[in-house]
Amino acid sequence: MYTAIVFLPLLGAILAGLITMAGAQARHPVGQTSERRSLRDRHAEGDDHHHAPAAAGSRAAEIITCALLILSAILSWVGFFDVAMGERQGFTVPVMTWVQSGGMSADWTLRIDSLTAVMLVVVTTVSAVVHVYSIGYMAHDPHRPRFFAYLSFFTFSMLALVTADNLLQMFFGWEGVGLASYLLIGFWYQRPAANAASIKAFVVNRVGDFGFMLGIFGLFVLFGSINFDTIFANAEALASDQSATLNMFGTVWSGETALTVVCLLLFMGAMGKSAQVPLHTWLPDAMEGPTPVSALIHAATMVTAGVFMVARLSPIFEFSISALTVVTFIGAVTAFFAATVGLVQNDIKRVIAYSTCSQLGYMFVALGVGAYPIAIFHLFTHAFFKALLFLGAGSVIHSVSDEQDMRKMGGLWRKIPVTYVMMLVGTLALTGFPMTAGYFSKDAIIEASFMGHNGMAGFAFVLLTVAAAFTSFYSWRLIFMTFHGRPRASTEVMNHVHESSAVMLVPLFVLAAGALFGGILCSAAFIAPEESAEFWKGALYAAQDNHIIEEIHHVPGWVKLAPFVAMVGGFLVALFFYILRPETPKTLARQMGSLYRFLLNKWYFDELYNAMFVRPAFAFGRFLWHRGDEGTIDRLGPDGISARVVDITGRVVRLQSGYLYHYAFVMLIGVALLVTWMMFAG
Repeated sequence: MYTAIVFLPLLGAILAGLITMAGAQARHPVGQTSERRSLRDRHAEGDDHHHAPAAAGSRAAEIITCALLILSAILSWVGFFDVAMGERQGFTVPVMTWVQSGGMSADWTLRIDSLTAVMLVVVTTVSAVVHVYSIGYMAHDPHRPRFFAYLSFFTFSMLALVTADNLLQMFFGWEGVGLASYLLIGFWYQRPAANAASIKAFVVNRVGDFGFMLGIFGLFVLFGSINFDTIFANAEALASDQSATLNMFGTVWSGETALTVVCLLLFMGAMGKSAQVPLHTWLPDAMEGPTPVSALIHAATMVTAGVFMVARLSPIFEFSISALTVVTFIGAVTAFFAATVGLVQNDIKRVIAYSTCSQLGYMFVALGVGAYPIAIFHLFTHAFFKALLFLGAGSVIHSVSDEQDMRKMGGLWRKIPVTYVMMLVGTLALTGFPMTAGYFSKDAIIEASFMGHNGMAGFAFVLLTVAAAFTSFYSWRLIFMTFHGRPRASTEVMNHVHESSAVMLVPLFVLAAGALFGGILCSAAFIAPEESAEFWKGALYAAQDNHIIEEIHHVPGWVKLAPFVAMVGGFLVALFFYILRPETPKTLARQMGSLYRFLLNKWYFDELYNAMFVRPAFAFGRFLWHRGDEGTIDRLGPDGISARVVDITGRVVRLQSGYLYHYAFVMLIGVALLVTWMMFAG
């Protein structure tokens, strides 16, 4: 069953890819591209005949990939109740012998435990919903088979990652989701902005992945293995063993220090994949991809890979207080930074994207204070309400003729009431309204940050509480600007506003159920002290002195009240700004112009990176191009040699004039040279 869960999406991707190739072949036969075919041939074929193979192939790709993903999701829920909610302990499922090289061996083995079971239901459920939603959203795109092939391949890569039993298998899935995200973000490759965004995501993630690779190498040096069981069983002993050394960056590290270095390198990979400061800049630009891609990448899959990785490696991180302190600091700064930027964004998808970045910061704070179950709990609930918000935003964009600027919306709630209600549900869950999913998980993180025992815990509590107020403000700002007030779109656009089709709305109801009830139904199993131990069954590790799950139930009353006050405060300010006094935001932006521009330009991170890395890299590339390629290689290298041969050949060809006396003269010269050589040689 578990093998089917992982490989059914891969089968769907392969079949959709074959359909894509077949459709391309039908439209452009070998040796005959659409540009080379005459207009007479096109008219003779007729439009219906020309597009029939693509339409039939698109429908087949949609049905196949959606059916296989839904089946994978059903099996994942069966596995969840079997392993996480049942009595069954964790186990492994061998798939095949994979890599053997010297002292390293890595079999493809599925590691099935409660952590895996949670990730399986999150990934497959959200992916299945996104697949179904995409049938409606991408209905007019002629390249749908390719899109569904990418979606399914993305899901397979993520499933390979979360079921990994060794670091090499995890890295395979890690790089797979990176490749798939590149393809999906740049799906509309005709748009320069989409190409730039996909390249940016790929390059920034490579920076983090380089650290991840070094961390894997370091673990292999320290433990002599890349298999999780071997590493986890020896982590505590190695932390106190000064004879275990790691020679890296010109320094020899030993014991806990060596483990800290490795953990920080691994966390560097998590920072890139999960968009933590300063490797966050790719995430907002990823909005250039289709909206279903945004939901898949930003809700439950790629961006949560870093959170999952740190949680999976909790038996290592638990023995490095320094590494956990860094994780806490980076998570808190990211949560605060992204929340401040979200305050002033006008693109509806970018607001939600910065919200994702901020919520990932919350998860890393939970990991940093050792509250691993709470981090995964927020990952679980966040997947539902964030996917709901993204797909709801897609429904809005679809209804207003692909407009994404909230300043050109307003007054839409009467036109698209179902989408409005779904966006309200997602907003309530995101802001932590009592009894919604976010209320249970996000508030628990804030309480854990207060009770944490590393040096950054108090700092994190303050930043997370402020970020909660900002989250409430920009979330309700989105609702008020989009759905309330006077319509700011043109009359023509407003006349065409319509509710989305059922194939796009039904997935929203599924996600809304998770956003409303996921917290209240699962909070005890995930984070209650007694039930949590039975639920996780050792899948997440906590050191003997780590009692954070118990301690969060004994925080002072004002700490429990702080997130609620922040939520209400953000709502009231947004209500005043955008409903009661809608002229206030413009006035405030003028009065605080420098701060407004600072936030609107995302703290100038992109400008800083352009000045430090991008422009020098382009300048160096142009230097090599002009001085190296054109100035040296083209003159002296293969290109230069070939050019000289052509020049000489051109001159020699002139000798072939066709006149007999010319040839006789050349022969005479040749004979004279030969006789001369023989005379002097003799």
